[in-house]
Amino acid sequence: MASASSLRRTLGRTLAMAGKEVQHIRRDVRTLYLALAMPVLLLVLFGFGISFDVDHLELAVVDQDRSTASRELVRHLTAGGEFTVVQEGTSSEEALRALRRGQAVAALVVPHGFSQEVSRGGARVQLLVDGADGNTANQALAKAQALVDVASRRLAPAGAPLPSPPVEVRLRTLFNPTGRSALFLVPGLAAYLLAIVAVLITALTVAREWERGSMEQLFATPVGRMEIVVGKLLPYLGIGLLQVLLVLTVGAWVFDVPVRGSLGVLGLGALLFLIGMLGQGLFISVVTRNQVVATQMATMTSVLPSMLLSGFIFPIENLPLPLRLLSNLVPARYFVGTLRGVLLRGNGLSELWPQLVALTLFAALMLVAAMARFKRRLD
Repeated sequence: MASASSLRRTLGRTLAMAGKEVQHIRRDVRTLYLALAMPVLLLVLFGFGISFDVDHLELAVVDQDRSTASRELVRHLTAGGEFTVVQEGTSSEEALRALRRGQAVAALVVPHGFSQEVSRGGARVQLLVDGADGNTANQALAKAQALVDVASRRLAPAGAPLPSPPVEVRLRTLFNPTGRSALFLVPGLAAYLLAIVAVLITALTVAREWERGSMEQLFATPVGRMEIVVGKLLPYLGIGLLQVLLVLTVGAWVFDVPVRGSLGVLGLGALLFLIGMLGQGLFISVVTRNQVVATQMATMTSVLPSMLLSGFIFPIENLPLPLRLLSNLVPARYFVGTLRGVLLRGNGLSELWPQLVALTLFAALMLVAAMARFKRRLD
C-alpha cells in the first residue's frame, strides 16, 4: 500500500515537472520553432541541395567525320538529357581547352572514317573526361558507355557482326531501382537533423534554470533528481516524436521516400534514439550550467559525429580503423541503419534488432549519466 502511494506521489511530481516545462516551452516560441519548423525546413533545403545524381553533363563534341552516322551518334548521346552539347569543334585541342577552362565535363572525339568503320560492323570514338570530380567523372563514363553501346547497335547495318561477351549478365537493382540519391540521403538526413535538434533543445533546459536562479526554488521542494530529469525530458520527447512524423511525412510527400517495412520497429527506433539524444543534451546541460557553453558542447558532440561517423553520407566501411571504432559510439549510426532498413529495404525486427539494442544501451547510459551528475546542491 505504501509502495503504491509512493509511486503515485513520484508520478505526480514527475508530471508536475513536465507541466512546468511545458509552460516554459509555451512562453518561448523559439523553442517550438527550433524543434518543429527548423528540421522540416532543413530537410527540404538539404534534400534538394545535396544530390549525387548527375545529369545535363556539359559535352564538347569534335566531329571530324561530319557524316550522318557521327551526327546520329551525337543525337543518341544527347536525346535523353544526360549530356548537353556546349561546344562543337574540329580538333582535339579545342576539346582539351574546353575541359581545362571548365566549360565541359566530357569531350567526344569522332575520328575521320567513323561511318566506314560503322558499316563494317565496328567503330571507335574517344571520350575525354574531366577527372577532377571523381563522382561526376565515373557517372559520365558509365552513362556514355551505355549510350554509345546502344547507339552502336542501332547504327550498325543489318547483318553486320556485333561483338558479344561470352557471359551475359542480367542486372536487377533492388530497393532503389532508379538510383535516386534522394532515397538514400533523406533517411540519413532525417536522423542527422533530429540528432542536432534533440540535443540542442534539451541542452538549454537545466542550464537555463541555473542562470535564472530558479534551481534554488526547485531544491526547496521534495522533487527528486530522477523526477526532475524525467519530468524535463517528457515534453521534449513528445515534441521529438512529432518531429519524426513531420520529417517522415515531408520525406514521403516531397521526395517520394517509401515506407516498406514495419512502422512499429520504426517507431521504437525513433523513441529510443530520441531518448538517447535528449538525454545527451540534458547531461550537457547539467554539467555546464551555462546556456552558451551548453550550446557549444551540444553542437560539437552532435553535428560532426552525426554527419561524418553515422554513414549518412560517407560509408562507414571506407573510414580509417580508428574512426570506424569511434563510430560505434555514435547513436545516429544505428538510427540511420534503422531508417534505411525500414523505409527502403522493408526490414523488420529480425533484421534490425542489433540497432535497437545499441540505441537502448545509449539511451540508458545517457539517462543514468544525467541523473548521476545532477546534484541537489548549489556548489
